[in-house]
Amino acid sequence: MASTWYPVIDYDKCIGCMSCVEFCPHGVLEESDGRPAVVRPDNCVEFCRGCQKICDAEAIDYAGSSAHKAAG
Repeated sequence: MASTWYPVIDYDKCIGCMSCVEFCPHGVLEESDGRPAVVRPDNCVEFCRGCQKICDAEAIDYAGSSAHKAAG
């Protein structure tokens, strides 16, 4: 597990479908007020991009990824 690799949700893009919450077998995400929330970032498996791949809205990036560092 990695403390520097976890999903970051772009709520401007997120459509609230909860596919990411339903997908993650590590309990990183939970529903909060009708939106996915990162509640256990340390549970995320480094370099796993499962929730990002199933997100039809393309609303998930990762802290620790080169793309996220370039945008931040």
